[in-house]
Amino acid sequence: MKRQVLSLLLIAFAGFVHPQVSYTFTDEDEWACYDAFNDAFLDASKSIYKLNTETARAVDRWNGAAAIWCQAIYYDMALNAYQRAAKEGDEARISKYNTQARRIYEGEKRQYASFNFNDNNTNTGWFVYDDIMWWTCALARAYEIFGSQTYLSYSESSFCRVFYGSQKVGDTGSYADPEKGLGGGMFWEWQPIDNPKPNKAGDFRSACINFPTVIAACRLHQLVPEGRTAPTSAYPNRQTKEFYLEKAIEIYDWANKTLVNNGRVADGIHGGGPEFKDHLYNQATYIGASCLLYKITGEEKYLNNAKSGANYVFRSMCTSSILPLETGIEQGIYCAIFAQYMHMLIYDCGQTSYLGNILRNIQRGWNNRDKVRNISNGNFLRVTPEGSTIESYPASALPSLMLLFPIDEVTEVEEIPFEDSAQNDIFTLGGQKLKEDATREDLSRLNSGIYIWGNRKIATR
Repeated sequence: MKRQVLSLLLIAFAGFVHPQVSYTFTDEDEWACYDAFNDAFLDASKSIYKLNTETARAVDRWNGAAAIWCQAIYYDMALNAYQRAAKEGDEARISKYNTQARRIYEGEKRQYASFNFNDNNTNTGWFVYDDIMWWTCALARAYEIFGSQTYLSYSESSFCRVFYGSQKVGDTGSYADPEKGLGGGMFWEWQPIDNPKPNKAGDFRSACINFPTVIAACRLHQLVPEGRTAPTSAYPNRQTKEFYLEKAIEIYDWANKTLVNNGRVADGIHGGGPEFKDHLYNQATYIGASCLLYKITGEEKYLNNAKSGANYVFRSMCTSSILPLETGIEQGIYCAIFAQYMHMLIYDCGQTSYLGNILRNIQRGWNNRDKVRNISNGNFLRVTPEGSTIESYPASALPSLMLLFPIDEVTEVEEIPFEDSAQNDIFTLGGQKLKEDATREDLSRLNSGIYIWGNRKIATR
């Protein structure tokens, strides 16, 4: 009898089954969404991106330009548009987005110290390690797509700038060399910016530098030629194929052990325990790093980790599988990064069961967009008011998803019902964990009371 009552209460409290979603957006809608994003936010005179819809010009950091690291994500979007056009064999769009990607690259280079990563001026220069590493990743992709050696040279030199430090700036580099007692992983920043002190073991090592470093190292391992001689300089501008993979695995192992708990990624560590605060981009880069190492090594543990990271997002960070919008400084862009690496998990790693959850987000976002401008404020659960001021960061969420998941390629959709997942922990209302990966059978054995299962209150009698 107890189990029977429990079943009824689960239905009353949880509402586990998603209603069937009807996908009404089209391939042309997806292109229109991306073009609308560029119409709203790309400064055509400079070919870099603006802060918001009210900004007339993207002058610099203090006057209308989007953040330097977010510009790399927007460049990734341009690369995605070109790749999709090429895959679809659309000659007009191939030409259009090839030209657009080239102009954006040239505009970004002009804006940001000609990609001199040793220029640490705080307006148009480089002064945080992860800002540089996001561009390392984007430029590696540009080389992979277009084949220009210039892209690879900048990608490698920026990676080495982060890893080893800069003789000009005077910092000691992001790598927390365990052989020097620094603890492993990657430091987030150097301080002070103008006259850096050496990093110490207790300095901040964040997920947002560690997992992008793994992604960059994996991409460079895949791209650079065999047979290079290992550099002997204290400040090299490139490394060997073997080095990139060795460091990718080493840094991933440290970060996975130190910053991840059952798929949940901590924001970082200062020297004590990991500091858990959920951010979609940390989950995203963990997924991406795991996918790339799985593709390179074939080891299932990496794929399992990627799925664990994705599962945590949909199970613990979403509302009815709709992705969260973070509203802090520059945080609205996190969904665009999540889209990039979920694409890798779904298509490159064959995990198509997540596709329905992604398409659910696209449909909700498209339904709730500002239908005059075809842009969204990133909160897919609410209608974007027509004519409202929108930042480019959250506005990137919908076009990023729509570019990467073409509806015309979808033949069959399976949606994972995360709210009904058997892989959920049981907690008391006071936060005490009673059972990991609990099933309904486990719930039926509990004493009468109210518990938390899968982020929902469950009553048992």
